[in-house]
Amino acid sequence: MNQSASQSVAISLRLAELGLVLPPPPPPIANFVAARQVGNLLYLSGQGPRDGSGKLSVGKVGHGVSLAQAYEDARLTGLNLLAVAQATLGSLDRVILVVKLLGMVNAADDFVSHPQVINGCSDLLVDVFGEHIGRGARSAIGVHSLPDNQTVEIEAIFAIKT
Repeated sequence: MNQSASQSVAISLRLAELGLVLPPPPPPIANFVAARQVGNLLYLSGQGPRDGSGKLSVGKVGHGVSLAQAYEDARLTGLNLLAVAQATLGSLDRVILVVKLLGMVNAADDFVSHPQVINGCSDLLVDVFGEHIGRGARSAIGVHSLPDNQTVEIEAIFAIKT
C-alpha cells in the first residue's frame, strides 16, 4: 500500500474511532463556491452548523443558546468543513496542515466567550488530524447576525498535498 492510501485509511479509521460521520457537503447558499484550491492551499468558504438531515442550528449565543450548545454547533460546523474538503480533494489524507480558521459567533451583545465556542471546531480538527496537523492559527469574533440566524460560521484554510 502506498503512503497516500495508508494515510487515507488512517483518517477514515480515525473518524470511525471518534464515532464521526461526515454529513453531505452543504451546497452554497449564495453566489460562491464552497472551496477553491490555489496552489497547495485549499480555501473553504464559511460553513454553519447544519446536520446531515439539513437542519440548521439557529439563535443568539448568550441569549437562548448556551455556550455548551454553541461549542457543539462549532464542532458540527467543523464536520461540514471536513465534508467539503473531502468532496473537493477526494480524500482528507491530502490535508497536511490546518493553516487558519476564522470563526464567527452570532452573539448577544454581552457575550464574550467567542474563543471557547470556536474551540468546538478546533478541538475536532485536533482530534481528527492530531496536534501537529490539526492545530492552526485562528480568529474568533462575535457578530451581530449570521446568515439564516445560524449560531456560528467558520471558514478555513488548509495546506494540502498537490
